[in-house]
Amino acid sequence: MDDTTPVHANPGYPASRLLKELATAAAHDDPAVRRAAERRAATWRRVAAGMASGLLSVGSRTPVRGLPAWVTPEVAHGGFATGEAAAGGPLRPHELDLVRRHGLREDRAALYAHHLTEAGLEHLGALLDSGGYAVDQPEQAALLTVVWLLRAGDTAAALRLLAELDPFATTLCLTPRPAPVRDLPPGAVFRYSVREVRDTLTSVAARGSGAPGVQQEALAVWNPFADRVLAHWLETAADGGTGVDAHRPDGWAARGAALLDEYERLAAEHTLCTKHRRPKENLAILLAALREAVDPAGSGVLGARRRGLLRCAVAAMTAKRGVPGSAGHAELRARQAGQAALPTYDVLAALLAERLSALPENSGVPDPDAALAPVSAAEARDSGAAAGSAIPGPLRARVEKAVIAPPEDLVELGVVPSAEVLAALVPALAAEAQASAVGDPAAARLVAANHEAFARRRSLLLLHLASQVRQGELPWVRELERHHGSAEARREAARSVIVRVGDTALTCFPGTITPNPLVSELNGLARTAEGRVPPSQVDFPFVEELASDIFMGAFSAKFTRAARRAAEVVEGTLYARYYGIDCAGVFALEEKRSGGEQTFAGLCRERAGDPPRTVPGNGTVIEQAQILTTHNLAALVAAGSRPRDGWEAAARRAHRMTVRLLGALPRVHDALAHVKNAAFAWRQTVFLLSRCTPREQRAVLAWMEEAGPPYHVRERLAPALAGLRAAVEGHTLPARGDGEARRFLGWTVGRHWMLDIAPEALLRNRHRF
Repeated sequence: MDDTTPVHANPGYPASRLLKELATAAAHDDPAVRRAAERRAATWRRVAAGMASGLLSVGSRTPVRGLPAWVTPEVAHGGFATGEAAAGGPLRPHELDLVRRHGLREDRAALYAHHLTEAGLEHLGALLDSGGYAVDQPEQAALLTVVWLLRAGDTAAALRLLAELDPFATTLCLTPRPAPVRDLPPGAVFRYSVREVRDTLTSVAARGSGAPGVQQEALAVWNPFADRVLAHWLETAADGGTGVDAHRPDGWAARGAALLDEYERLAAEHTLCTKHRRPKENLAILLAALREAVDPAGSGVLGARRRGLLRCAVAAMTAKRGVPGSAGHAELRARQAGQAALPTYDVLAALLAERLSALPENSGVPDPDAALAPVSAAEARDSGAAAGSAIPGPLRARVEKAVIAPPEDLVELGVVPSAEVLAALVPALAAEAQASAVGDPAAARLVAANHEAFARRRSLLLLHLASQVRQGELPWVRELERHHGSAEARREAARSVIVRVGDTALTCFPGTITPNPLVSELNGLARTAEGRVPPSQVDFPFVEELASDIFMGAFSAKFTRAARRAAEVVEGTLYARYYGIDCAGVFALEEKRSGGEQTFAGLCRERAGDPPRTVPGNGTVIEQAQILTTHNLAALVAAGSRPRDGWEAAARRAHRMTVRLLGALPRVHDALAHVKNAAFAWRQTVFLLSRCTPREQRAVLAWMEEAGPPYHVRERLAPALAGLRAAVEGHTLPARGDGEARRFLGWTVGRHWMLDIAPEALLRNRHRF
């Protein structure tokens, strides 16, 4: 099979997903899970039917027959289009509201005609001016753009745009959803909206108090009651000791019967804590003995076994907490009473949800200190919670997920725990950069809203080196771009976002490769920063992680350009020596096959040892592409990004990621995936280390060799560390990197050598795992 052999999407994949969802919908215990599975099954039915009928051409950038590339398709897991437009389907609530208010026919043709009337244009103009709208799908910005173009006097552009929209006006929602105005401080973002956090808090409140409620019931109800039952039995102790059943004072049986009646009432009213119902628990033993002692039909004399259990229970209770009424016992119960008086999670969750109701639901929390302040006196009167009660940690964490702050601060708060989460925040920063140079505030808000909506557009499964649809292909974006402000201001804003995001990624997530959603945003920013819209002209493109199961053996031209630029950064460095990169050969690569010149794909295949065209074989070729391009690390460095605390500290953190992944190997099912990710973290470490001085490199290498990871990690890493030491000392590893000094790669066609290391050590210490 050569690089041009056609590859088609496997129709068996949608069928297998459909069967899986149908099985879940039929057999799962949770009704909510069954309903979600039914919805997913309906989606996969559409995919399978569309592929069978020819409606869908999976693998194409225009997968739905009759829909142009700019129409956002509904996309299922794996990049499969379903045949529906994401902006299509039933009328949305805001559309139905307009239908009712204006007495329109209930379809989009009538709505489209209404929006082009004077009243409709006035309504859209008011939304445009106020900024009180949300764009869920990019198409919803289309008619707002028409209004802005008409106001700007560009009637020709407005008419061109309407001509492209007309054929789809009866099926697509082309207007935004009214929403509160959202104004964020420059450079600030949030992970979750107020509405999302309120929904989770409301769910907590609806579920009830849960475990905290059980504990509070135990402290407030059952512990004091157990003390009284214990004290009642201690009345029978001889000579003031802790033995029991020696003698019974006058009225003891009647008081005991009253305690049993009280128990029945408490058990009926307080049902959260069930410990008192367990026969082997101390309170249950005391109550069982009391029933036997005061039973009118019995003799009142306990049997030997019952008496023995009773004495053990009394001895255990008094040894642990002291005799009821003693100083130590009273102090303990006073502390527990204070804990029991604290409000339960459900009460505090409802209180927090009420606090957040005053904030715009589509924005974040601007002042977390105010949102998480202790319960006020007024709130105490309304909720029943004690005034001054602090918000517990788990509820605080839910609210902090919506905090508005710069991404760097959100990382420190723990709100952004990974590069994947960071990638989800970058569209807001990129949208701000795009809008920063637009002079008109209404147009700036529209540009930003459209950018964020486009970033939510799910990627398609593409074949034959096809590229995802770019924002500039959307007709309303294309027409509005003609009116953007200073190009230099846009370029500078885009550059600053690239550097800022790169700084955060290198500082906080140095052991993680750049996730594809982040790559997409960085490429868009790079095109803006260089002032070149055509992707073929971007000097330093960022490259995606390719899927080995659909890899066709070829790379797009931007991989060649990325490898050349990377060679400029790594030439003569530790990274080039360790991975055996011939930078001169990389500089000589041709983007397209020309005579006898080698292509980038050919070089990657040669470096991988010409593996078979299988998924693992494809993986080895793709990994060589990642090595030659540094998978975007060189691009970030060239843009000006740096770890905030230096290259050495970042290299150490990246190495810890490698150790953590390898440390899990004895306990994970998919060991090879862990090895692959560990190799990627190792590659990041080598690159970061190559930016250090020779003295820093030796210091980090010594730390790696002397640090104390689990014994099996040390043994597995020993060959890779030997190879790294050789590179630090100025040697280039052999092409294959075999032997005692090895090049640590993730993909392999056969069994990975790292999985064969230290089997005897693992057997000797298997009890530790």
